[in-house]
Amino acid sequence: MTKYVLKRLLHGLISSIIVVGIVMVMIYTMLDRNLIFAQDPVFKNLGNNEKTAYMYRTWEEYGYIDLFSYQDYLLMLQENGEIDEETRKSVSTIGRKPESDKPETAAYIQKYQDYCDANGYTVVRLNAVMVSPKKYANGGKEQLFASKDLPIAHRLITYVTGFFSVDNIHYVDKDIDIGERKLTFTLHDPVYGGNKFAPAIIGNGTYHKYLLYVDDKFPFIHQNVLTINLGKSYAVNAGVDVSETMVKKQGSYVLRSITFPTGLTEESADDLHTAVFVANSRETNKVNADRFTDDYTGVNTVKSGKSKMGYSFTIGIIAVFLSYLIGIPMGIAMAKNKDKLIDKIGTVYIVFIIAVPSLAYIFLFKAIGGKLGLPTTFDMESSSKLIYVLPIISLSLQSIGALMRWLRRYMIDQMNSDYVKFARSGGLTEGEIFRKHILKNASIPIVHGIPGGILGALVGAIVTERVYTVPGAGNLLTVAISMYDNGVIVGVTLFYALLSVISLVMGDVLISIVDPRINYSGKAR
Repeated sequence: MTKYVLKRLLHGLISSIIVVGIVMVMIYTMLDRNLIFAQDPVFKNLGNNEKTAYMYRTWEEYGYIDLFSYQDYLLMLQENGEIDEETRKSVSTIGRKPESDKPETAAYIQKYQDYCDANGYTVVRLNAVMVSPKKYANGGKEQLFASKDLPIAHRLITYVTGFFSVDNIHYVDKDIDIGERKLTFTLHDPVYGGNKFAPAIIGNGTYHKYLLYVDDKFPFIHQNVLTINLGKSYAVNAGVDVSETMVKKQGSYVLRSITFPTGLTEESADDLHTAVFVANSRETNKVNADRFTDDYTGVNTVKSGKSKMGYSFTIGIIAVFLSYLIGIPMGIAMAKNKDKLIDKIGTVYIVFIIAVPSLAYIFLFKAIGGKLGLPTTFDMESSSKLIYVLPIISLSLQSIGALMRWLRRYMIDQMNSDYVKFARSGGLTEGEIFRKHILKNASIPIVHGIPGGILGALVGAIVTERVYTVPGAGNLLTVAISMYDNGVIVGVTLFYALLSVISLVMGDVLISIVDPRINYSGKAR
């Protein structure tokens, strides 16, 4: 069994990477890259050369191209010892047009052109746009840079190799003076004033200040040593990784008395355990200087609501439980009373769920629920649990119908099997035949879907969450597609693929437990 599980997981991982590769091919080769600016307010307000330069910078952020500016080239020459800082500064300013370049500058621009040609870059020079001999047009300053498209294989390798990142004391640039780089273990976390038993590992030189800490929130022990990087968002949640977007809490700020490292105490929503290094943040911000003793000033805030995944999972897992609680007894009852009243009623429900589009019956039940006084719009600030009722019911309707349908079918097939006839002739009662044989065999396909239902609750339901405005993970992919946010699209795709693989493997393991006759080892039992 262990060998089978590991083999399936390995094959599933390879398949997931292939899926990500296919998605990358679709995004970066089949879609017009200019579409990412359709909803970009910054792009719309720029003009002339600055608009073009912004396009190239954004394409680089989205992973389409690699940019290499003239200034980057001069810095490279300085770092290699080919020119000194004074020379770099003297040739760094280009003319408004090529003929306006100083002779020394023109020579280095030609070297830059030759270097770019040799390394596959295409040089882009934008001449100055003037409204008068001495005045630039809006965004009209001259530009000089080069770009080359990144191959899909390079993007895929970079993405896969960067999936995990391990924090360490060498994260902060070596040129920044931060004192001794080290990890410190303490039994008394300074966040609690040092007067509470709370083990923690604190870093200096790391990205996160707290690499390990304990608090009273599930799962109680938290770590920042190993980070999963699904892909950075550029539009949906700018600058934030997809994994953080899905697990970060939402809602209003939760204010409480906080004592900062400098000793300052005030009402704040800051979570000091999330502090990350932000270079020179105390020098540029007096508020940070008043609160912190070092540049670990980037903190998240504590909020009252759940995360996107939290809302989706809460609704999804209850819907799964409700589906099995209702669907299985109904399916059994329909099979045992074939062609009788309860079977006909169940069949009507199944036909209704199959025939009517999910969007239609969700709106129907939303209208009915509204007439009964149930909340029809999700409100994170509401303390009433009734806001969950309609989304849960709407999400479970289809699953209940599917369970009823398939369990009835499997059970009726089993009832007509030869082994059931032999069991009757052997003197077993109908109850014994039903419990020991029919129900057990018929439940095997149903059991296989349980892990998928549970893990699927993590990704949410697109239609249900949109109808009831649930701030969950369900519509994250659709929003990312509409905003052409490549990082989120790729990240969510990989997340879905990995969950599918895990649920399939867990389903195989589960049915082998339910039915010992199923053997994955290849050996007869």
